[in-house]
Amino acid sequence: MSTEHRGSQTAQTTNAAALLYRVGIDGGGSGTRARLTDADGRILGEGHSGASGLAQGIEQAWRHIGAAIAAAVQAAELPGLPAPQPANTALALGLAGANSRPLHQQFLHHNPGYPVLRLESDALTALLGAHGGGAGAMLAVGTGSVGLARLADGRCRSVGGWGFPSGDEGSGAWLGLHAANLAQQLCDGRLPPAALAEAVLQHCGQQREALLEWCCQAGQAEFASLAPLVFACAEHDPLAEALLARAAHCMEQLLLALDPTAALPLALLGSVGQRLAPRLPAPLRARLVRPRGDAMDGALSLFSL
Repeated sequence: MSTEHRGSQTAQTTNAAALLYRVGIDGGGSGTRARLTDADGRILGEGHSGASGLAQGIEQAWRHIGAAIAAAVQAAELPGLPAPQPANTALALGLAGANSRPLHQQFLHHNPGYPVLRLESDALTALLGAHGGGAGAMLAVGTGSVGLARLADGRCRSVGGWGFPSGDEGSGAWLGLHAANLAQQLCDGRLPPAALAEAVLQHCGQQREALLEWCCQAGQAEFASLAPLVFACAEHDPLAEALLARAAHCMEQLLLALDPTAALPLALLGSVGQRLAPRLPAPLRARLVRPRGDAMDGALSLFSL
C-alpha cells in the first residue's frame, strides 16, 4: 500500500469554502457507504450501494458511488436547500484498490464533475477514522484484509492489502476460496462428506458442472459470500474449524508485522475480523481499542489534511 497522499483534484476556479455539501465514501469489494454532510460537517444522511473496489472496474465503482450518494440524499432532510449534485459538493473517498497508481489515475480521470475530490485507499481512511488521525494501528478484515499503522511522526507502515486471490489472507474471500476447494474435493471423492463442503455445494450447485461454473464466474465478493458458512459449520466440522484457526493465525501474523514493538493502540475492523477476534492470542486481544470513528469519518478528514 502506498502511504503518500496523492489523491486529489481541485478545480482552479472553485472556491472550496463555498461548496454546500461534503460526502465521505467508504468503498470496498462488497459494498459502498456514503455519508452526506453540510459544509460545517453536520451529518444530513447516509446511503449504501454495491461494491466500488477499483479492481472490479472503474465504471462500476463510479456507478455504485453515485447510487450510495443518491441514497444518502434521499435519506436527508434538505428544506429550502438546493439538491446535492457534483457541482456543489466536495467528495472524499477511501476505496479498495486506490493504492494502485494506474487504477487511481483512471478513477480520477472519470470524475463526473466534482470540483474538489480527495481519493485514498480504504485502509488509510479506516485508520484515520479509527484513531481520529492520531498514532495507532488498524487491521481491517472483511471481504479482504489489510493492516496500516500511523506512527507518532506521521509516517505510515502497511502490511497485506495485496488483493484477492493472491493476498487478503484471513479474509472473507480467503475463507470462501478455501471452502470452495473443500467442495471441489468432495465432488472428486478426495474428501468424505463433511458439513462445510456440503453447505458450499448447497449454495453453489449440487453437481460438479454447477460448482465449476460458479467458481469460474465468482469474484472476490462471491467467494466472500461463502464465509458465513465456514463460521456456521465450525462447531461440528473440524475442517471448518481448522480454516478459522488458520484465518486467525493469518491475522496474528499481519498484526505482528504491522507493529512488532506492540507500542501502538490497535483497532480491529471488519465483520470477519470481529468474529475471529476471540481466537487471537491474549496479548493481542489486550491491545484492542474501540475505534473512535469509521472509515467515512476518515474520508471526510481528508479535507483537512
